[in-house]
Amino acid sequence: MTDLLLSGTGWQAFERMVMRLVLSRGFEHVRLADTSGDGGADVIATREGKRWLFQVKRWRTAVGPEVVAETLTACRRYDADIPVIVSRNGFEQSVIIQQRQLAAQGIKLQLWDRRGLFRQAALTADESLAQRLPDRYELRSYQAEAVDRMMGELARGARSALVVLATGLGKTFVAAEFYRRFALSRPNAKTLVLAHRNELIYQLERSFWPMLRSSQSTGIWNGYERPDQETLRNLDLVFACVDSVASSLDSGKGLPHFDLVVVDECHHLGTLAYDNVLNELSAGDGGAFLVGMTATPWRPDGSTLGQWFDYPVVNIDLVRGLREGYLANVDYRMYTDNINWEALQSLQGERFSPKGINRTLFIEEWDDAVVERLAEVWQEQRNPRGIVFCGTIDHAEKMASRINALAFTRAQAIYSRSSSGKAMNPVSRNRALWDFAEGRTGILCAVDVLNEGVDVPDVNIVVFQRVTHSRRIFVQQLGRGLRLAPDKDRVIVLDFVSDIRRFAAGLDLQASLGGARDRAAARVRLGNKVTFLNAGEEDQEGTQFLREWLGDLKAVEEAGEDVQILRYPPELVPGIPKGR
Repeated sequence: MTDLLLSGTGWQAFERMVMRLVLSRGFEHVRLADTSGDGGADVIATREGKRWLFQVKRWRTAVGPEVVAETLTACRRYDADIPVIVSRNGFEQSVIIQQRQLAAQGIKLQLWDRRGLFRQAALTADESLAQRLPDRYELRSYQAEAVDRMMGELARGARSALVVLATGLGKTFVAAEFYRRFALSRPNAKTLVLAHRNELIYQLERSFWPMLRSSQSTGIWNGYERPDQETLRNLDLVFACVDSVASSLDSGKGLPHFDLVVVDECHHLGTLAYDNVLNELSAGDGGAFLVGMTATPWRPDGSTLGQWFDYPVVNIDLVRGLREGYLANVDYRMYTDNINWEALQSLQGERFSPKGINRTLFIEEWDDAVVERLAEVWQEQRNPRGIVFCGTIDHAEKMASRINALAFTRAQAIYSRSSSGKAMNPVSRNRALWDFAEGRTGILCAVDVLNEGVDVPDVNIVVFQRVTHSRRIFVQQLGRGLRLAPDKDRVIVLDFVSDIRRFAAGLDLQASLGGARDRAAARVRLGNKVTFLNAGEEDQEGTQFLREWLGDLKAVEEAGEDVQILRYPPELVPGIPKGR
């Protein structure tokens, strides 16, 4: 926190500066509302069982009593205990008087001006949170090995390093620790972190914070924010959207010097924007050292990343992560007893798109039956916490209502905006996430949020009730429950989605884990398998039939809506009764 940053960045950066300060002071469940309609809350956090709500104002004038009223109203909406108003340019005298009056009523309003901010910052040690809380931020063995290898590549003069880690394995954590060591070896080094989407940029900045010393500064450069030139040159880390940086180059503006460039989801490399930025910085080609992070080393066009990287310094996919215990043990339960085998028999020999197959062969489970099964599973887990992925807002609200009617826990629907324009106001969405993080809400019924960016490691129940044909989104949703946490031995996944490609994905995962078990039985944790249930028991015959029917699982899983690739078998397999 410096005068330069306070004056050279905008209100969004000021809010995040307060957020980072709060994190460094030991607060938990820290969230940034950062949206219009937030109801008077900019930063929310918990400390010693108390909820704190921060209203942050980067005004050119002093804050007046109207902001006090707005902040107190926000506290009631969020059920917060301690209101804090942060003002870059101080407070009117009437606010100081009002603070004393509120204190007499038992309301502990705190006022932080510029001097107060620097005073709070001075109370924070310069060492990083990771150094102060080593148990919380300790690297796992494979993460430490990855960072060691990256430092080894740097020492031997390599141009780049590629990190391939499945969702939930902490690739950003690896990159942040590498930066920490890189900065120690090269004082005053400047780093550029690139991604292709704005939401990723904000997530990356927050993920790096625990690994940084308090004196190391960060900033955002995208379509909404751009620090002035002097500030940009003085930031230790710049987190940028690649399109914004490329647009600046196209307009004839140069870039500051960077010693390290980190690209998240680097399988998107190869676009003109990335090519222009990396070429300008000679990243991975004699200039800035280039680090790539991805869950898959394959680009969307099917080519490899060999132009930028020699080989992955670490490569752990979802199957290996499950097999070797880096991710939570998975008890994956698919429900196939709603397959319409009568329709299958009557359509022998025909060719249909996956969309046509789904429409013809499958029906959805009744929501009541799904909730009853969820209630049963709720009793199987210690400290249960769940996410239900739904297809529509109405469905999510109905699911939450039915869960609440059974009263085995409290459920809340959460979404951003529907195609018809129906929106969940930011206050309700932020409150729902806060309640979920603290355990006041047991289940979130999510529509179009929670695929990314929500890290609640103790989620141990995931329910699929929506069809998604994106493998990336499916893995991200599954990843909400894969992260390890104390006293968490497994995640139970209930998959009620009637989609033929989901069965292909499940069978493929089952086969991968089964093959791994044969090769390294001594290293396997029990439960890492997909089970197909028939009347509560594993349906081996149904599994075998589906496997023979689907044939090329990879082709089925990657098929588009209208791709004609599936053919029904000439006759039903003997011994498999109808109605399974």
